[in-house]
Amino acid sequence: MLFERVRIASVAHTLPEESTSSADIEARLLPLYERLKLPEGRLELMTGIRERRFFEPGTLPGDVSIKTAERAIGASRIDPSAFGACIHGSVCRDCLEPATACRVHDALGLPPRCVVQDVSNACLGVLSGALQIATMIECGQIDAGVVVGTETGRELVENTIAKLNADDTLTRDTIKDSVAPLTIGSASAAMVLCHERLAEGAGRLIAASCHAETQHHQLCRSEGLAQVMHTDSERLMRAGVAAGVENFAALIGECGWEREEIARTFCHQVGSAHRKMMLSELGLPIDRDYAPLDWLGNTGAAALPATLSLGVEQGAVEAGDKIALLGIGSGVNCLMMAVEWLG
Repeated sequence: MLFERVRIASVAHTLPEESTSSADIEARLLPLYERLKLPEGRLELMTGIRERRFFEPGTLPGDVSIKTAERAIGASRIDPSAFGACIHGSVCRDCLEPATACRVHDALGLPPRCVVQDVSNACLGVLSGALQIATMIECGQIDAGVVVGTETGRELVENTIAKLNADDTLTRDTIKDSVAPLTIGSASAAMVLCHERLAEGAGRLIAASCHAETQHHQLCRSEGLAQVMHTDSERLMRAGVAAGVENFAALIGECGWEREEIARTFCHQVGSAHRKMMLSELGLPIDRDYAPLDWLGNTGAAALPATLSLGVEQGAVEAGDKIALLGIGSGVNCLMMAVEWLG
């Protein structure tokens, strides 16, 4: 999919203040570690995650999403009356119905003519929402839109710790399916996209490409963040990387880029092994990838856009840079975007 008229006008993020280290989690898993004789430091060694962050107990995703979206809209300098879409794209949501986007839209005071909806696509939710908005802009249906998502993973981690300590049937092999939930952290991210006439700077969306390998949909399952997640991490990693290779080839073929031209990559943050394997298989240098994984953990659908926002804030992206947004989520779904950063 090629785009000619779409700009990423702004990105924003909100991070929790509370930090929980992998060592803290292992201390709470002491009964399990002693029974299975697991070495201390195993969790950080396996995942590359030193710590993750959590919002205060009881925080609703919408509480944070409103603040993050407000920040993104303010940074875009686009009049709220120009917005034609408000999408909430995280795994976490305030309730089963209505859409969390309804509460966010109301709090932001956006026009009633907006498309207002939640988008659910595992760790690709925010990026999928961005693609929907970009397509509407390119087709001339709307002038601007905001997509936001907030992941509040505390309850999933708490439930996983409790279950692991209580299950005396676990072995060193069977515990592997429960490692992924222990990498989860919390974060919020938002993106404002608009027609080029509304924003001279920021990012110009060049192309997007999707690829699905849904025969792998059973490899990562959760009935909700209040439940325990089961993930075949090894098979999911290999299936996701394989889908990423196919999709990345399609993306650069679509926009005519060479790998050497890409100045920065921003990936969905899962674990250090996944990141290393993916970039290697895609033929991209790891030193050009911006990754706060070690101190944020896996923040679900907020991971990639929050990483982009952090990179922009910290000067990791310069005017004229060609950047690749590399999203891979369970399902297995893959969504990638090529963006020229205009400053």
